[in-house]
Parts: sequence; structure tokens; C-alpha cells
Amino acid sequence: MLSMSTNNLSYNDQGGSDSAVEVGQETTPTSSNAGAGFGLFSTNFKKNDDLKEMLESNKDSLKLDAMKRIIALIAKGKNASELFPAVVKNVASKNIELKKLVYVYLVRYAEEQQDLALLSISTFQRALKDPNQLIRASALRVLSSIRVPIIVPIMMLAIKEAASDMSPYVRKTSAHAIQKLYSLDPDQKEHLIEVIDKLLKDKSTLVAGSVVMAFEEVCPDRIDLIHKNYRKLCNLLVDVEEWGQVVIITMLTRYARTQFTSPWKEDGLFDENSETAFYESDEKKTKNGDEKKSYVMDPDHRLLLRNTKPLLQSRNTAVVVSVAQLYWHLAPKHEVGVITKSLVRLLRSHREVQYVVLQNIATMSIQRKGMFEPYMKSFYVRSTDATHIKSLKLEILTSLANEANISTILREFQTYVKSQDKQFAAGTIQAIGRCATNISEVTDTCLQGLVLLLSNRDETVVAESVVVIKKLLQTQPTQHSDIIKHMAKLFDNIAVPMARASILWLMGEYCERVPQIAPDVLRKMAKSFTSEEDIVKLQTVNLAAKLYLTNSKQTKLLTQYILNLGKYDQNYDIRDRTRFIRQLIVPNEKSGALGKYARRILLAPKPAPVLESTYKDRDRYQLGTLSHTINTKASGYLELSDWPAVAPDQSVRNVEVIEPVKEWAPSLGKTGKSKLSKSSDDKFYSDSGEEEEKGSGSSSSDDSSSSSSEESSSEAESDEEKSSEESDKSSSQSEKSSSESDSEQKKTTKKPPQKKTVKPTAKDSDSDENGNVAKETSSSSAEETSSGSESGSDADSHSGTEHKKKTKSKAKPKMEVKSTKEVSLLDLDDFTPTPVTRPKTSVLSPSLLGDLEGLSLSNISSTIQVSGPAFVPEKSHDLLHRMTGKGLSAQYQFPRQPCLYQPTMVSVQISLTNTTDHPLEQIHIGDRSPTGLNMHCFNTIECLLPEASVTVSLGVDFNDSTQAANFQLCTKEDQFSVSIQPAVGELFLPATMTEQDFRKEQGKLLGMNESSATITMAAENTTRQPISRQVATVANLGVVLSGQDNIHRFAGKTASSGAVVLVTVELRESSAALITINTEKSVMGPMLLRDLKSALARA
Repeated sequence: MLSMSTNNLSYNDQGGSDSAVEVGQETTPTSSNAGAGFGLFSTNFKKNDDLKEMLESNKDSLKLDAMKRIIALIAKGKNASELFPAVVKNVASKNIELKKLVYVYLVRYAEEQQDLALLSISTFQRALKDPNQLIRASALRVLSSIRVPIIVPIMMLAIKEAASDMSPYVRKTSAHAIQKLYSLDPDQKEHLIEVIDKLLKDKSTLVAGSVVMAFEEVCPDRIDLIHKNYRKLCNLLVDVEEWGQVVIITMLTRYARTQFTSPWKEDGLFDENSETAFYESDEKKTKNGDEKKSYVMDPDHRLLLRNTKPLLQSRNTAVVVSVAQLYWHLAPKHEVGVITKSLVRLLRSHREVQYVVLQNIATMSIQRKGMFEPYMKSFYVRSTDATHIKSLKLEILTSLANEANISTILREFQTYVKSQDKQFAAGTIQAIGRCATNISEVTDTCLQGLVLLLSNRDETVVAESVVVIKKLLQTQPTQHSDIIKHMAKLFDNIAVPMARASILWLMGEYCERVPQIAPDVLRKMAKSFTSEEDIVKLQTVNLAAKLYLTNSKQTKLLTQYILNLGKYDQNYDIRDRTRFIRQLIVPNEKSGALGKYARRILLAPKPAPVLESTYKDRDRYQLGTLSHTINTKASGYLELSDWPAVAPDQSVRNVEVIEPVKEWAPSLGKTGKSKLSKSSDDKFYSDSGEEEEKGSGSSSSDDSSSSSSEESSSEAESDEEKSSEESDKSSSQSEKSSSESDSEQKKTTKKPPQKKTVKPTAKDSDSDENGNVAKETSSSSAEETSSGSESGSDADSHSGTEHKKKTKSKAKPKMEVKSTKEVSLLDLDDFTPTPVTRPKTSVLSPSLLGDLEGLSLSNISSTIQVSGPAFVPEKSHDLLHRMTGKGLSAQYQFPRQPCLYQPTMVSVQISLTNTTDHPLEQIHIGDRSPTGLNMHCFNTIECLLPEASVTVSLGVDFNDSTQAANFQLCTKEDQFSVSIQPAVGELFLPATMTEQDFRKEQGKLLGMNESSATITMAAENTTRQPISRQVATVANLGVVLSGQDNIHRFAGKTASSGAVVLVTVELRESSAALITINTEKSVMGPMLLRDLKSALARA
């Protein structure tokens, strides 16, 4: 026993110091064994007495030690309010460290112990004159924490004095105190606005964020206070602390919406497929500047956009999201794309950050799919994602779906359906339904895939599939009676009430299409009516009523039985519905005139439901706000006003020269000296464009996509050049308009380059970070995309040094560019695909194209070889009529030969004829759309004589889509808009393979990758030769030798992506045939099936 108590004592001696901090007691060696053993169960009434003694001692060291322990208690969440009298006695201590800790304590408890705090108010007032700025600020903080109306005049006086303090830290504290005083006494608003106006003129970056926060709390509608400080806030923004940046950006967004006209009016529609929305060449920008002179951006509007753009590289997520929402609400539509990389970068952060960022992206992607389409892979769901993150990514993928990428997205969805997360799997099925509704080409494919899911073991998946199928069938009910029958067979195995109700609704709505099955389903429901859920009972009553009206012979007794059961149901909804239905459909003396219209009421055609995104209406709230996140207006939310029709007077923002604050002069470095001596228009901070002009003259900024050695210093430098060219070249804050900067751009771009540069096409205008145009194929870009941002930046800097060594021997630059800037996160190769340069070649003759027959593509596997075309249609299509073309006539046809320029292109022959009596000069191809269209143009035809014709060749990469390639056919005097619309069959290359390989490939492409239909063939199309001819006429496919007479097989590959396309025509009895198409291109399959059906059924 003695040994046990000794052990207890020694244990307490060791851990005593830790436990003392926890309970606020000193451990003394005199504690008894009993106290040590039973301390857990005893109540200690002398708690904190030792701390009180230490605070009342004469030694500052003991007081300081006691205060440290008290602050530690507060930090751990313990209640130390009973020590307030002992602490407040030390408020007048001369020890600076002790005083600081006392003030920290008082800030925490002054509101709770107001009476005791008031006793020391004279001490706080004296402390406001203390030589130490931290003491002055702490005294003001404590004073504003005593929430007693009687001291409001004292607080007001203290705030006014602190607002004029020499220390920016004290002025910052006064801005914080303004909000506290306003919440205590709103009547002081006018006096506080005077202080806010004074502090808004403050030149210190430390004060800016805090005073704008006070402005937002006290008088957010007083934008007249911002006018004179607008340009100063824009220029200080980069150096303000991060949370201050967020507040200022939000305020400036609201300000800009009231002071500038909309940049969206004359800006044209946002091109969904535009890639130059991200990387626009200089030439295009100057051209656009010429065309759209009707809208000139206010220089102050441009100043805000230019000064917030660098903050997209901030490490603080809130700052990046704030800048993103500013660009979304204020920037011209073609400039909004700069925020995309930054938002995608944030998806690597914590799940809480991901959730907010994805919500903003979801709202953006509904209006502008083109922004995020290149980064679609960033939104693929990971197994480690939380359910709410998965749902948001699913929402974004569905919004990004279009004809070009739907096959990729549906393949991704097929994997998601098998997920163990049932809520996510159900969401995926809803997403498939939305895709089927939005993109009509894949509706049939999605329906077939959903029907396959009806045999799934998981009842959640089956139930959700039934609900989505029901909605899809409403869009085209006449074609899908087989699916309704199939769902009726599965009815007994489905237990989820919503799914059962959906099937019953379908039976009732289309009962005339399934006249034999619907009464039988009603019979089964009559048996189990009493045990069903309420939603199922309601649909059973509806089904009985509809069948009574359409098939009363079979269902009259069943209907009466069900109506009798419903009459006595426990649920009053079902009882009411039953009484209503009985009076409506069963005629009797009491029933009024309504009975005559029963059929029109119950069997009226219903509009198909619209499957819309849940984020469709969220754009009514400002992005990045709490209201946007919770989709409800939160307290304190300030609405964004509409753009004014006429811009208010911009001279209200003119102000005196801004001098830098002395205490911050060292941080400005070299940027402050030479600039300040200039006129009042010169900026406080040097613009990136000016530094480059000093360093390298005009040679380094001529062409952002050239491979000159001057641009190879760093990634950030090339990005800065692009941004400086987008914005005004001058660094003026107010006077110079953006139209002047456009003319300056023209001057610089017209200067001849110092050495030969490679100019890529619009799609490839994005050079790599060292200024080189990349010469790698797309396989290398895939490796770069998978690498992290750090490794990407390291690799870029390494390649930059290598490139410098190579270029030194070739050409000597005018001046060396200083590579002092940091690597930009936004420009890492991690995001952008590596472009491919394509050499210009001369016009091809038709005979040269004929020599290409039999060449195999490099990316085709050994089992599937590209062969020559089985049939080349002679039909040509009008490209340009001679009347429209002012005498120039053009026709095009598809020669079905592999394209010499690039394997992914489709070869097109164009015949140009001059029907005039004078020669046509300089016939060439001009602008094309979509902007990213990859096309190899023919060389300029210098002269085409009267009545002469010439045949030229084009290469067009249609990207496995039937979307028309639009371009301008130009002569010396005129431009004509023309388009080449490919049939789906012309996008293939014929392939040969063995029957065994055909079956093997077909086995990989089942489910949603398979489209089939049964048709009645024309009598003359039932043998091998006519079938092969008809199929070859429709599609450029190769014949696969088959060992069966009744099965004909054809194979090919898509020109752009090399996806396998397999066609099977299986002859059956009485001229019937089953056509099956297997391909991973979900859009192309149904389109090809439709063309083959019409060709084989036609005589």
C-alpha cells in the first residue's frame, strides 16, 4: 500500500507542470498522498488562487508568468473570467510585455465584465497616448470591446484620434473599431462616415483592407467616397494583405457595375468552340480592335482588370476566387478565359476548397461551356472524392457535354454507374438522362444503356433508371413500345416505390400502345393495393381510371374494386383522389357536366419534362458569395446592380499625384523613383510592360508566340508580355483610352521581326513557356499533363537554359532580358496541350492523291490495316454558286483517299471555275470557324483565266464530328462565306481485318457503344454485291470476308481519332435484316445507322 502511494506521488511530481496549466493551479511539493490519490474526485474551491497571488505580487516576472499561463488557458478554451479583477489591476503596469498580455485578456472579457472594465477607462485613455504603437492599438481595441452605450462619445473621440495616428497599425485598428461602434450605436453613422472618408485617403497598404471592410459594413451605398480613391485602391491591391484583397475586390466589383458600361453589348457571342478565347494571337486582337470600335472600354475599367489579373497566381484560394468572380462579372467575354487555369489549379486543394470552387465552375459552365472544355479531365471523378464533390463534378461534366465529347463522357459515366456509392450512381443515371435530352444524337444510345441497367442487381440503380427512362420516353413515345413492355415484365422484381409508380404512370399514359399488358398490370396491383406505398396507390388509381376510359370491357370490375379499396384508405389524399375519379368517370344522376370531358382531362397530351441543371438559376447571386453557395439570400448580401445604359462622368475619379508612404518606401524598391516625377497620370507601381520595354526595347514583345531567344527567360515573363499587350501599353491611370493602345499595338506588330520565327496556326498559337513552338506530337503532351506543377516548373526552367545555349550561336539578341521574375503558376505545361507545327506544302494534284492509295496510317494496329476505298462516289456538292460568288463557282467532293498533309485530316477536292469574262486573282482561303478548326489550305492561286477551271485539295480535321467547316473563300476584291458539310460516312477510313479480329473488336464495343435496328430491305438489295455497294456508297468502309452467306461485315476507322467502326448486316426471313453498328463514338453510331437504313431500304 505504501509503495502504491509513493508511486502516485512520483507520478504527480512528473506531470504536475502539465496539469497545472490545464486547471490553472500551481503544483507544490507539500501536496499529500491522499490529495494526489483522490484529486480527481475532490472539488477544489481554491482554483486559480495561486495565479491571483502571482498577479498581486511585486515582481514583474511572476506577473508575466501568471499572464502567460492565463492566456494559455484562454487559448485552450478554459474560462478565466474570475481572474478579471486581479488582471485589470495590472492595466497600468509599466512593463510593456505585461501590458500587452493584459490588453489581450481584456479584449476577450471586457464585454462580459463591463462594470469592472469601466473602472479602468481612464487608464485606457492614457494608454492611447503611449509612445508604443502596440499599446495604443491595444488600448483602442479594449475600449471598443466595452459594449456600454454610455462610453460611445469616448470611443468616438478615440477613433478619430487614432485615425490621425502616425502608425499605420493604429490607423488599421481604428478602422476595426468603427465597425464595433456602429453595431453598438448606429446613430453615429454620419460621424463614422467622416472617419471612413479620411481613412480611405490613407496611402498605407496596411490600412486599405480594414477601412474598405468598415465601408462595406457602415455605408456600402456611399460609392461617392470611392471615386477619388478608386485608382489608388487598384494600384495598392497587389500589396494589401490577402484578406484585405478579398474585401477590396468584392467592393470594386460592385463599384464597377455602377460606373462603367457593359463590355458585353458589342462584344459578340462567346464562341463555344473557341480556343483562342484562351490564347489569342496579337494579329487577331488588333483586327478585332478595328472591327469593334463602337465599344471603347473606360481606362479605369481596364485598370481594374489589369491590376487584378496577377492575383490569379495568389496562394490564397479566396483571393483567386474573388478575382475570378470579378472577371466573370466585369470582363469582356473573350477575356474571361484567363481565370480558367487558376480555378482548375484550385481543385488540387482540400475538399472544402474544392466544393466552393466546383460550385462556381458549375455555374460558369452552364453559360460558357467552351471555357472549361479543354480541362474536362480535371473534372473526372476520383474514388477518394466525397459524395458532394462527386455530384458537383458530375454536374460539370454533364454541362460540358456536346456532340464532340459525348462519347468520352458516356464512357466515363458507364464506370460511375458501377460505383459502390449508391447516391452517386443514381446521380450518374440522372446525368445520362440529361445528356440524352440535350444531345438528340445519343438519345437512342442512352435509352438502350438505361434499359440494360434495369437488369442490375442494385435496386437503387434500377429505380433511378426507370424514373429517367420514363422522362426520356415522354420525348418520343411512339418509337419505344418495346421498352414499355420490357419494364412491365420487370415490374414484379422492382420494390422501390418511385420506380413502381413511374412504370404505372407509363402504362396509364400509353395504355393504348400496350393494350394487352396494361390490364394485367392493373390486375396484379389490385391484389397488392393495400400493402403498397401511397405514391404507388395514387398511380394505381390513375391507371385504373385511364384503362376504364379506353378498355372498359376488360377493366370495369377491376376499376370498381380498386376505387372501393381507395375509398376506405387511411391516407386522405388517396380517399379524395378516389372520390374525384369515381365522380369523373362513372356516370350517374349526380355527376355534372364534367363527366363529358373525362377523357380529355385524364388522357390529355402531357408536355415532356425538361431535365435542367440544379445550378441553372444560381447566377442570380454574385459568384464566390455565401448566398451563391447556399442558393439562398444570406443576411448582409449586397446585390450586383445592372450595368448603366450611359456611363457616369469619369472625371470624378481624377485626383492629385499619389506620393508613396515613407514608412513603406523600402518595400517599393526601384519602382518608386523615376515614376513619381512624371505627370499625374503615371502609375504608382511600374507596369510589367514598361520593365520589358526598358530591358529589351520593342524586339522582345513583337510576337508572343515566336521562338525568339529574348522570350526564353521565364514562363512568367512571356505571360506578362501577353497581358501587357492585351491591356493598354501606356501606364496611365485615367486619360488614355483603350483605342489608343490598339493603335500602338498595330504599330508594334507591323515592325519586321529581327529574325525568322515560326508562326503557328490559330489552334497552335500557344507556344511553350520558353518561347519555342513545340515540335512534339500529342503523346508528349499527355506526359506533360500528368506531371505536377512543381516538376513542370523545374522542367521548364531547365529547358529554358538549354534553349538559350542553342540560340546564342544562331542569332545575337539586341539586349539581354533580366530574368528576375518568379515562375508563374498559371503558365505551367500541366494545363496546356503541346501544340504541333504543321509545314506548309504546295497544292496537290489529283494524280498525286491517287498515288496515296494503300498507304497505312502510323497509329493503326497490325490486326487492322487501312485499305483503299471500295467505292468512290462521283457526286459533288456546291460550295459556291456562280451567282453568289460573282462569277467564281466552286464544287467539292470527297476522294476517299488518306490525307497527305496529316493522317487525322479528311481529304477534300475543290473544283474552282471562273465563269466571268475577266481573270480572277489571288484566290485563297481566309478566316475560318470554329476558330480552332485545323485545316490545311491550298496555296494562293495567283490568276484564274476566264472559263478556266482548276482542282485543288484541302485537308480538314473534322474531329470526328459532322459539324460544318466554315471558312471564307477570297479573291483579290471579295470574300465569300462557304462551308463544307461532311456526311458521317466520309469521316472514316476503310480497314481490312479477319473475321476473328472483327468479332474480337465487336466484343469490346457492346452496351452503349452498340446501335442496332431491324429494317425491311428492298428486294434487289438482298445479295452480297448490292449490299456491299449500298454500304460503300453511304460510308467509306472496307469489306470483311465472312464465312456465312447471310451475314455481311464492314470495318473502318475514324480519320481523326482512329476509333474502330464495325458494321454488320444480318439477313433474316422475308427481306428483313438486322443492322448493327459498334463504335465508341456514340454520336456517329446512330447517325450512320440512320443513313444505312434509308440506303438499304431504298430500291
